Amino acid sequence: MSSAPPAALPGVATADHVVAHTLLNCLLREVSGPEHQTAVADGHLLLRLPRCGVLLRVGLRRASLIGAHRFTGPVRTERDGAWTELTWQELAEHIHRELELRTGVRNEEFLGQVAAGHAGVTAALDAPRGAAGPDPYMDSEQSLLFGHRFHPTPKARTGAAADWTRYAPEARARFPLHHLAVRRERVRQETAAPGALAALDRQRPVPEGYVLLPAHPWQYAMLRDHPVLRAAIARRDVLDLGPGGAPFAPTASVRTLYDGRDFLKFSLNVRITNCLRKNAEYELAGAVALTRLLEAAATDLETRFPGTGLLREPAYRTLDLGSRDLTEGFGVIVREGLGARLAPGVTGLLAAAVADEYPTGGAHLGSLLHGTGPAEALAWWHAYLGLLVPPVLAAYFDHGVVLEPHLQNVVLGVGADGTPRQVLFRDLEGTKLLPGHHAAALAALPADVARPMTYDRARGWDRVVYCLVVNHIAEVLAALADRHPHLEPELWYAVRRAFADRAAAHGNPPLLRALVAGVPLPAKANLLTRWERKADRDAGYVRIASPLAPDLLSTAGLTTAARPVTWSPAP
Repeated sequence: MSSAPPAALPGVATADHVVAHTLLNCLLREVSGPEHQTAVADGHLLLRLPRCGVLLRVGLRRASLIGAHRFTGPVRTERDGAWTELTWQELAEHIHRELELRTGVRNEEFLGQVAAGHAGVTAALDAPRGAAGPDPYMDSEQSLLFGHRFHPTPKARTGAAADWTRYAPEARARFPLHHLAVRRERVRQETAAPGALAALDRQRPVPEGYVLLPAHPWQYAMLRDHPVLRAAIARRDVLDLGPGGAPFAPTASVRTLYDGRDFLKFSLNVRITNCLRKNAEYELAGAVALTRLLEAAATDLETRFPGTGLLREPAYRTLDLGSRDLTEGFGVIVREGLGARLAPGVTGLLAAAVADEYPTGGAHLGSLLHGTGPAEALAWWHAYLGLLVPPVLAAYFDHGVVLEPHLQNVVLGVGADGTPRQVLFRDLEGTKLLPGHHAAALAALPADVARPMTYDRARGWDRVVYCLVVNHIAEVLAALADRHPHLEPELWYAVRRAFADRAAAHGNPPLLRALVAGVPLPAKANLLTRWERKADRDAGYVRIASPLAPDLLSTAGLTTAARPVTWSPAP
């Protein structure tokens, strides 16, 4: 370890503790919990790694009914009857050994990726952020310093540190785009609405016979020496106009940029967590095809459930030079800006920033509810559930559409008093169709475009429940419970009531009846997916105990969610 003091912000855990706690979150959810190797005792969580014979302990700030506990301080292990503090590296090594023994799979990348994640968290904490800008929405997008708290390497990333300083959202970066002028016959583009490409064309004039193709400057730097591109520039099929135009700011996804009017989703040949962040050819065409196919469903949801909005992705443009690397590398998807769907007087905030474990930005729930008590928290929660839950379930049951409402895909619109007013769903990459509802429309598309746009019914339902309940609702609820711990059972009861109401509205389908009854919930297995080096699209799920089960809601204590076992913990 470095001799430098660990990075931290006032009121925020150090990078060392954040990384260790995140690893424990994954271990508890995917390995120790399902194997009944955990217990809560004397204000601590204990986890046993049975194959390598290690017992772990960490302090609890608050226990959770869904097992998403809040930890505090270092992780310790039992040695010779005493608890000895572990570094985050030592914890990662124990997990590495347990997973190898458990799966029979070797993963030489894992420890390096955890170290890269630690470096990313440290860099985010150390970034010279300066004061927040005047736009609360962009402040919320750029306030996420730690990433997904149920991913083993949420800030692992490739690319030089200097580039991350220049282009990372947590550094509150802003920069102009790099502009290319491309002969019309060397451009591939598609639109789902008249004028959708104006978001690109308005940025800069180009010579007659050319169209403008903006590029992320980081991506351009990585691709500018590609021989096919150099040849196209030499014969003037492509003109390098250099940087220009108004600055854009990176959102939480890093590669999607915003200028206050339009979102532009670029390719970026940088690996973040699991994936290289580029727009595959089928994703470019798929975004526009989905925008067309979803229009009727989106309009219906927005009409039936006031406050609902779906940000369309009505166009893309890219190079067409006979090189797949360049077609995908320079592909840019146009997404509607917030102004297209956000009502006047409503402020958009990224849901992930509202629910963040630590208050690192002004959008945090602690700021929205500052100075209020339990009654206001409950009222806020009922309003939030009323906006979020109905359209997601109606999309699935009425339209055969699998929305992906995880925290980073939802923008919450709040009034001047912080009360929820709107919910906007964004990023069609994760939105899928059930083939039974859309057979004719899918058959009309090229197979390589249609296939990635579909989920079967079981996988689609798992995705809905995971994103809506486990990833989203549970985390916003946790932020509320941090303020008012005694309210957690009542908050979960409100969730159960919201699902029961929607079950009645949809004729009590078996899937919703089972959800209300408290069947185990699907949780995405990020640790096991990373360990087995699977693509994110192939990630599986583990089943976790549901806090919606009526017997849990009537229990006074919170230790049931920790799945206590019969072994005796060390003193």
